[in-house]
Amino acid sequence: MISKNQRMITNQRILQTIFKMRNIKSNKRIFDSAKIRMFGNTLNLPSLPVPTLNQTIEKYLKSVTPFLNESELINTKTILKEFSSPNGIGNNLQDLLIQKANSSENWLAEWWLKTAYLEYREPVVIFSSPGLVFPLEDFSIEDERVVYTAKLIMAALDYKFTIDNDQLPLDKMGKDPLDMNQYKKIFGTCRVPKKNVDEIEFNSESRHIIVVRNNNFFSIEVIKENMKRCSFKDILGMLHSVLNESTNLGDPVGILTTENRNNWSRAYDELIKDPLNRDSVAKIQKSLFLVALDNPMPDSNDSRRSLASKQCIHGGGSMANSANRWFDKTVQFVIGQDGIVGLTYEHSPSEGQPIASMTDYLINYIKHIDTNNNMSDTKFDGTLEKLEFKVSDTLKSYIIEANENIDRLVKNLDMDCFQFTSFGKEFVKTQKLSPDSFIQIAMQYAFYRIHMTPGAHYESAATRKYIHGRTETIRSCSIESIAFAKAMLDSKKTIADKVVALKEAIESHKKYAMEAVNGFGVDRHLLGLKLIAQENGIELPRIFTDPSFKRSSHMRISTSQVATRCDGFMCYAPLTADGYGCCYNPRPFDINFGVSAFVAHADTSATKFRLALEESLGDMHDILAKSQKAKL
Repeated sequence: MISKNQRMITNQRILQTIFKMRNIKSNKRIFDSAKIRMFGNTLNLPSLPVPTLNQTIEKYLKSVTPFLNESELINTKTILKEFSSPNGIGNNLQDLLIQKANSSENWLAEWWLKTAYLEYREPVVIFSSPGLVFPLEDFSIEDERVVYTAKLIMAALDYKFTIDNDQLPLDKMGKDPLDMNQYKKIFGTCRVPKKNVDEIEFNSESRHIIVVRNNNFFSIEVIKENMKRCSFKDILGMLHSVLNESTNLGDPVGILTTENRNNWSRAYDELIKDPLNRDSVAKIQKSLFLVALDNPMPDSNDSRRSLASKQCIHGGGSMANSANRWFDKTVQFVIGQDGIVGLTYEHSPSEGQPIASMTDYLINYIKHIDTNNNMSDTKFDGTLEKLEFKVSDTLKSYIIEANENIDRLVKNLDMDCFQFTSFGKEFVKTQKLSPDSFIQIAMQYAFYRIHMTPGAHYESAATRKYIHGRTETIRSCSIESIAFAKAMLDSKKTIADKVVALKEAIESHKKYAMEAVNGFGVDRHLLGLKLIAQENGIELPRIFTDPSFKRSSHMRISTSQVATRCDGFMCYAPLTADGYGCCYNPRPFDINFGVSAFVAHADTSATKFRLALEESLGDMHDILAKSQKAKL
């Protein structure tokens, strides 16, 4: 899944790197200030390749064609020819990039973490951090929520021990093993606000968690020095203590983590001036994970799924649960009094699929845990500590500003999350088509039928078959996808014509997707060429200011498949002010969607896109069914 940080990269934001390599062939680590943690290559995975310049230019030209008129296309071809000619700047940059790749395990990894995340200054809330909604619950009494929470904590601790002991089943793509290092960064990790570029702390050896209720933060020791874990009875008792000690609202210090990163950095420096605050903040940052016991969300006309998405993404604003968070923590579990359960996660250490895999583990554990076997009579002696804060007048002013800013963001996010029940991926498989490509082309069709123009379309492709791999962009808008959308809206086209156009569009997407997961997309290579130019003081090539780059990188449709076996779904905001976010979980007989748009833009609506998407999926099903019937 892409972050808002990545959005700005693709939107031609001129990235300012904060370092200069003195010797590009050196193996010296140059990102010490970012405290980046890279784990070993125990699987002997290959390094991320550098595509040839001609490979990328050819693919790029095809991908930008839908966004250009005839004269613009001719001009773009001229720029690309100049860029990639034997004496062109592109080949010089390519040589420098290859030198960098030869001196590192993954030429992109450290660049990506800094430029896509740590240097980005917009809030992590909405702009970067996704939410993941678990199967919803119905808590009739508070005790039921406490029991669920205790089970969830037990499950998360069990998962952490499974990771630490290298007992997770190996993820694979076909026969290829995938890098597992992102799993090791889930627990104990926290982003720390700094001026201009943030840092990341890794504290995987921590033995405590944080529970938050009514803005009150509690540190709970859940692992002893001998690595003995709390029993279910221990955790249950400490959660009841949290409820008893948090009946009153605490100071909304957590709201500061929703801020623009530079604003938060200034507030952070003020916050930790006081030794008491500094100690409390350190305990939060070093915790394994955070558990937010939320109050019910404000009444609204949203469906329960849509309301759940908002609760997991932002918490509902300053008058709801947005201060009942510490958004810099990698994982924050959300357990609402209204039965909304899920998590939000800070995106920089991990992509969505490892978080989704964890979700399935947790849900399965909660379903099958025998709490009687965890009701130890042996006293654990775990500690429960309420964290205290001193709020100065200066901090109060920062909090007031943060309240106003998060409320504006919350009001601007439009969500429509739903379960499409007409069919799931099993139907698509019966047609011998790729379910992912089928859904992606449906989104292209939905966008076109609303706006009658091509929509630049991002899909996240995992590059974890390479050491420290993160993502590549699948450019789902293609000549073929637009041809299909036009064919579907053309009453003169026959069913056979439409089926042919559909299959061509799906095949085109599938081909690009396979190239992307193998490291041969367009966007990361171009980013590398841009950054290597900046590092070496080379003027930005014209390819990056051409309309083809700007339009094809203005991703009006931001999508990713994040699959869970359970009835869950991930959700996030659009990449652009005039765009849509659409995360999906294709299950055998249904598909869960999390659709988003921004209220402020008159041309977009989450519900409008949802309706167009449902209709498009139905149309595609029907032409395939009718085509088969005609053959019979």
